Amino acid sequence: MKTIVILTGAGMSAESGVKTFRDSGGLWEGHDVMEVASPQAWEADKEMVLEFYNQRRRQLLTVKPNAGHIGVFDLEENYQVKIVTQNVDDLHERAGSSDVLHLHGELFKVRSVFDENDVLDWKKDLILGELCKKGHQLRPHIVWFGEQVPMLTKAMEIVQKADIFVVIGTSMQVYPAASLINYVPSGNPIFFIDPKPTISENAFPNLTIIAENATTGVKKLQALLADLSR
Repeated sequence: MKTIVILTGAGMSAESGVKTFRDSGGLWEGHDVMEVASPQAWEADKEMVLEFYNQRRRQLLTVKPNAGHIGVFDLEENYQVKIVTQNVDDLHERAGSSDVLHLHGELFKVRSVFDENDVLDWKKDLILGELCKKGHQLRPHIVWFGEQVPMLTKAMEIVQKADIFVVIGTSMQVYPAASLINYVPSGNPIFFIDPKPTISENAFPNLTIIAENATTGVKKLQALLADLSR
């Protein structure tokens, strides 16, 4: 069974109603996202950072996977599907996908500021004063701007095993995630699904661009893969 590796970004979940912040110029209630999603922001105003993620967590509880998420899951009938996502939502998992790597963390998890491996499942609000078992403040289990991406090496290893590589709903401008496409084995097919593609088809060998949103784009991908397997 061939392995499809799928890299997904904000556009994957946008049609479910998950806020991307690109639409609002990168602002949250008048604050630049850097002011609430960086180590410096955490040191400056922990309560504001926590409220930013509390609001995102509440909103995530109100949305559902879209047809794109479900279409990606359906690919598991014929392929070994491995998802590497920049998204911090759980919509791939809710759609049924069984192999999902979160590059930038998960909104429904929190961790100790003392031990990054002390991670807890968390769906309610997180407030200042809620501590891990060792007495240290809990923080969102999110990779903030300026922090290392711990899962990057594992993601590279996954992409190196891709028979087919698919990019859905990401501008390919956010590094280091955007560099993953360079680890696809030479000559293997690459599909790029985005309504406003930022790369041209001659950027990579065997690249096919599907200029669609995730929901319609995944449907076209399924048809193209069926043709490819004949």
